[in-house]
Amino acid sequence: QVHLEESGGGLVQPGGSLRLSCAASGSIFSINSMGWYRQAPGKQRELVADITTGGGTNYADSVKGRFTISRDNAQNTVYLQMNSLKPEDTAVYYCHAPKVVAPTMSGFTTWDYWGQGTQVTVSS
Repeated sequence: QVHLEESGGGLVQPGGSLRLSCAASGSIFSINSMGWYRQAPGKQRELVADITTGGGTNYADSVKGRFTISRDNAQNTVYLQMNSLKPEDTAVYYCHAPKVVAPTMSGFTTWDYWGQGTQVTVSS
């Protein structure tokens, strides 16, 4: 069993910063890409940013230049540094690991995991 634990959300004023963390724990052999999604009320869940094991990154146009994704492969942790936050960034932010390789009795298997979500509210 694998668990993704998110932290770092909260209330911040426009222009402020927050840093989200997501730590994967459990029976893990390796994790391929990791990413952050968000879902605002009444809207579909959308990709914010993702990062490969090798450090390749991908960002939504709406956050380019303001958000930075990074990861610590040894700690199975991904971070999202969010600067110059805007009210439209308000959402529940979810950590996603679409390919977690876990050992089994007979070899390995892969799983798709989501975190429970952390609320980010940008308001004055």
